[in-house]
Amino acid sequence: MNQSNKPETEDFSSVLGGPLFQLLRRAHLTGDGLELLHWRMLILPMVAWLPLLVLSALEGHALGKSVPVPFLLDVAAHVRFLVALPLLILSELVVHQRMRPVVQQFRERHLISAPDSDRFDGAVASSFRLRNSMVVEAMLLVLVFVVGTQLVWKHSVAVSTATWYAMPGDEGLKLSFAGMWYCFLSLPIFQFLLLRWYFRLFVWGRFLWQVSRIDLSLMPTHPDRMGGLGFLSRTAYAFVPLALAHGAMLSGLLATRILYLGAALPQFKAEIALLVVIVLGVVLGPLLVFVPQLARVKRTGIREYGQLAERYVREFESKWLRGQAPADEPFIGSGDIQSLADLGGSFDVVREMRPILVSKEAVLLLVASTLLPIAPLLLTMMPMEELLRKLVGILL
Repeated sequence: MNQSNKPETEDFSSVLGGPLFQLLRRAHLTGDGLELLHWRMLILPMVAWLPLLVLSALEGHALGKSVPVPFLLDVAAHVRFLVALPLLILSELVVHQRMRPVVQQFRERHLISAPDSDRFDGAVASSFRLRNSMVVEAMLLVLVFVVGTQLVWKHSVAVSTATWYAMPGDEGLKLSFAGMWYCFLSLPIFQFLLLRWYFRLFVWGRFLWQVSRIDLSLMPTHPDRMGGLGFLSRTAYAFVPLALAHGAMLSGLLATRILYLGAALPQFKAEIALLVVIVLGVVLGPLLVFVPQLARVKRTGIREYGQLAERYVREFESKWLRGQAPADEPFIGSGDIQSLADLGGSFDVVREMRPILVSKEAVLLLVASTLLPIAPLLLTMMPMEELLRKLVGILL
């Protein structure tokens, strides 16, 4: 890596770049730093949602009894395009702003030694190339149309009753005009942005894996109890809007099945648990690549500081308990006691060092963010008054 590439590699972002980003820039819907967020959060959902309202109204399926599931009562569609889609767009700016300085801290904290500097820069440059790949986004687009709409949506997501978007028949679903827009434009927009997020998480995880192969200058006595990598544990907070979007997606799907197909919320315990596991896995899973190196540093630190402590304690005992202290050196005010306490504190830090860069607070926050949009569905099981009474009983 030559010197001219250094500033670029130190300005890491897994969000900026890619054909769609360049297209939005040419359309003046974003800037170099993801400006104009409010326009993207308004225009993209309206392109996906507003034509569905107009077309379903023209076909007489917006409201009324022409179909069991009219458009205005389709909770899943509204949540998907008016809640989850804006959250996916908002996540871009949050992740960009929160994680952009994270990579720089590997250098600022002197975790990368000079001999490994080129390997680190190579990992960043490789992430840039993958993030900007036109081939990958083209593959995602093909995957959306071939698998996302034709297989997953039609066979697993679409409800098996007459709706504003399709009528079930012997040959499968017969799409209405609103259904055609829904199937060939609205859903692909949403699914593409969702898959693009999974790809970005893959780019981030791949970068962390490459960095974990470097022999980092970790410190077992670092106060963060994570060898100096504690700043990585806080990256989970950047993905809260993404967790909310996933919870909203599932909430909309479950609401449709509960309201129109007679299902009950407890039937979907497995799906809800699986979603929580997926969110925790894609957000926190990449941080686990550092476990082997952190565990090794902890073992080495315990051994080395244990040997240092043993030598110091023996000398301390010989000096102050076995009568080897100089006659003119007073015990009161001696720095030996403070040094012994400091050494004990350092050894406690090493012993308490955690090889897993995942905090309990991050796990609870992601779980709560995922479940929050699903919580209103509890009202389908009991009235609001009874629900509040139970919550108060639990809290008090």
